[in-house]
Amino acid sequence: MTPCSDQPLWEPSPERIAASNLTAFRRHVEQRRDVRVPDFNALHDWSISSPEQFWVSLWEFGGVIGERGERVLVDGDRMPGAQWFPDARLNFAENLLRSRDDRDALVFWGEDEVKNRLTHGELYRQVARFAAALREAGVVCGDRVAAYMPNMPETVVAMLAAASIGAIFTSASPDFGMQGVLDRFGQTAPKVLIAADGYFYNGRVIEGLDKLGDIVRQLPSVSRVVVVPYIRAEHDLRGIPHARLFADFVAPHHDVTSIEFERLPFDQPLYVLYSSGTTGAPKCILHGAGGVLLQHLKEHLLHVDVKAGDRLFYFTTCGWMMWNWLVSGLASGATLLLYDGSPLLADGKVLFDYADAEGMTHFGTSARFIDGIAKLGLQPRETHKLASLRAMLSTGSPLTPESFDYVYRGIKPDLWLASISGGTDIVSCFVLGCPVLPVWRGEIQCRGLGMAVDVFDDEGYPVNGERGELVCTKPFPAMPLGFWGDPHGAKYHVAYFERFDNVWHHGDFCEITPNGGFIIYGRSDATLNPGGMRIGTAEIYRQVEKLPEVVESVVVGQDWEGDVRLVLFVKLRAGRVLDDELVARIRQAIRDNTTPRHVPAKVLQVADIPRTKSGKLVELAVRSVIHGLPVKNLDALENPAALEHFRDRAELKS
Repeated sequence: MTPCSDQPLWEPSPERIAASNLTAFRRHVEQRRDVRVPDFNALHDWSISSPEQFWVSLWEFGGVIGERGERVLVDGDRMPGAQWFPDARLNFAENLLRSRDDRDALVFWGEDEVKNRLTHGELYRQVARFAAALREAGVVCGDRVAAYMPNMPETVVAMLAAASIGAIFTSASPDFGMQGVLDRFGQTAPKVLIAADGYFYNGRVIEGLDKLGDIVRQLPSVSRVVVVPYIRAEHDLRGIPHARLFADFVAPHHDVTSIEFERLPFDQPLYVLYSSGTTGAPKCILHGAGGVLLQHLKEHLLHVDVKAGDRLFYFTTCGWMMWNWLVSGLASGATLLLYDGSPLLADGKVLFDYADAEGMTHFGTSARFIDGIAKLGLQPRETHKLASLRAMLSTGSPLTPESFDYVYRGIKPDLWLASISGGTDIVSCFVLGCPVLPVWRGEIQCRGLGMAVDVFDDEGYPVNGERGELVCTKPFPAMPLGFWGDPHGAKYHVAYFERFDNVWHHGDFCEITPNGGFIIYGRSDATLNPGGMRIGTAEIYRQVEKLPEVVESVVVGQDWEGDVRLVLFVKLRAGRVLDDELVARIRQAIRDNTTPRHVPAKVLQVADIPRTKSGKLVELAVRSVIHGLPVKNLDALENPAALEHFRDRAELKS
């Protein structure tokens, strides 16, 4: 069992608890459903035991626009196979565009090069024009609209316009190489592609049009390309088939001021999202409009405590599910703060500059970013006011206990820190934050409401205080509709339901703490198994990356003499060399704080460590390289050349 801290790092005040959306929702449930749910745990228990009543209550509380219908859940004992709200009719975009006033809807910073904003009224009108242009281009319900775009307002406009028609939106960020885009959009065959002319990163201008022309020529399904001027105003589009500038595409519809929202079934396909694709072609995960809307309303309103007028930020690209999660904040009345570019611009201060300048209330980022600015020695509490900032959210990889300490020491002491974890698979979270619960060092606060999350041992029995597999034992509306190109659901079943019958097996190695929180130790498929003992990679990273010399690390298991031995690769600060003394300190730190089984047999230095486009470590790709196996999809990586640092290492032959 993992030991707990004696005292929480933060507790909400009675006033904050009373003013929270979650407290208002509890009252709503008690009044409408005639039940007693005096605290969060009681509410969660009720949400699992009475799922129909819970999700209807959320529909009411979130003010969902649409016809709910009589039936709530059909075949609720089947997973997959359960059907939610089979008689409902709604439109996702209509629910996000419910405001039409002059308050900010979107604020955008493109590094320090471009800044603009749209009011709710302006956003609605831009979506109306783009939707009319899509219809004129022949887009109908079920067609795909793809975005190869930075995280900028035009991307949001395109998504909402597609959703208003019932088209399926899919996206990739412009840092994806040509093959990465073709691996994704080549499967889903979009009719319209919207793309920027380039982007800014770390003060550099990255051109995009030459690559775009090559991509379009290999996507025969595309009949219209819409180019968004971002890095410059004038363009010659003759090298891009079917291309038209954004302004020219919408110009014939300048007088359109209203949107024809198509009210569609609850399970109308909304998004195709892609797995990272580091072990093969990316899986195309199909998500339904109603499930995404309800799940995101629940998370924003109840778990993140977003209120109308709050200013919600998440550092993300359009190739990561957190973009889809962020955009749904419009349904809760939030202003979205969009940023595209390097998060470490201005010596790592740019996002905190943004927080002060725009009154940010919720700061979402990755665990990697928090660890990175801690290693840089940034102290935002001393350099920035952060007066409006109430919550900080972290995901992408496990947030270490030391990073929890840093947030409260270096960023803001009175701050609700919510580590969250879920995945592209459900475009949302299984475990996340709660505004009425304390924050314990190194722990995710709670299960999601309506999510029957548990931890199973290898035999499929629930365990508490022991490490095991994260599972969900009952269906929920945000389960994917399936995989694109998998008409009979065989691949979908293998991905999530093959391990435990009728139970979602997510693939995270984790533990329930005595506080009722969760600790994630890494992906199950990357779990190490020396001598038959299961070890989460995050346990080792936590100890190694405490050392000031170590920037980051990756650990894998190497097949060796009939067993597995641990090999740790470290990237060191500039000018540092891995010598025997540092190796000894690394091993001692691991031994002192974990077990002798965690101590690596080999510790080797590398110049860089490979990650996916969303910043996640790719242990499996590294393991393949050291065993001489191919990595099937290099274009899924942010820095594929880094894999060469692991290939044919003489040190691994003895």
